[in-house]
Amino acid sequence: MNLLKMDDLTNHEINELLNQAQSFKEEKQKVNLNGLVGALLFYEPSTRTKLSFEMACHKLGIKLLSFSKETSSVSKGESLYDTVKTIEALGADFIVIRHPEKRYFEQLTDLNIPIINGGDGTGEHPTQSLLDLMTIKESFNQFDQLQVAICGDIKHSRVAKSNAYALSRLGANIRLVAKEKWQDEQLPFPYIDMDQAALDSDVLMLLRVQKERHGGVSYDQQSYLEQFGLTIKREQMMKDNSIIMHPAPVNRGVEIDSSLVESPRSKIFEQMNNGVFIRQAIITNCLQKGGAFHENSDSECQV
Repeated sequence: MNLLKMDDLTNHEINELLNQAQSFKEEKQKVNLNGLVGALLFYEPSTRTKLSFEMACHKLGIKLLSFSKETSSVSKGESLYDTVKTIEALGADFIVIRHPEKRYFEQLTDLNIPIINGGDGTGEHPTQSLLDLMTIKESFNQFDQLQVAICGDIKHSRVAKSNAYALSRLGANIRLVAKEKWQDEQLPFPYIDMDQAALDSDVLMLLRVQKERHGGVSYDQQSYLEQFGLTIKREQMMKDNSIIMHPAPVNRGVEIDSSLVESPRSKIFEQMNNGVFIRQAIITNCLQKGGAFHENSDSECQV
């Protein structure tokens, strides 16, 4: 089974993944995939996603093929298709790919091993969405009727798209906050101002300003924080049980006042922690549904 976008999953499958990830976190489930091999193909920079996949594989007993865009045949002009086919031919059991091309996976339809999308340009980021859902569920134990505001560089954010649609499907009420030129009118959700978002949201999800996708156009960081970021004043307006989220890396003092990144209501580092467990669940499910292993009744899986 591939995981390319959130629409690949039913609501039931999403909840199954969240429950399995929670079992990994609470050490209620042991999975041993010793002997399997994965490959992480990251054509864009990454810290959290790449390292959390590495940690998830380490916990599952999976060995990883090393890959660097700069030192691979990509530097000689090799296509994504040929690189992936090479890794499949070498015997990898699954591949995680991050690529700057939106919907890159449409050229990889004839593979016989699972592909996990680690982010496709400005398209989607399903594994980030799932770890965000896990973090929200831990805080509220539900999604129905939660007020969720997604705030920031909506137009260029794959996180915004994956989360907006997934959370809406699960029953949450989605509103967006963005400066006009960073709005995405293809998303069927209303735009509100940042003060309103802070005042009545259960989940305030901030996004990184993606300067690398702005074509060199600059912006005033201090002005952005005051108009569209989470300031100390806005944090004081938030409801008692509301939470702050951010997929990171965080531009401190731009999307959020630096002092709030590790504040009591911030879940930013908890999101990172949950990323390991949700990726353990994703890998085991992609391999399981591909027939790579069978789950034993005592919740211990071995190949």
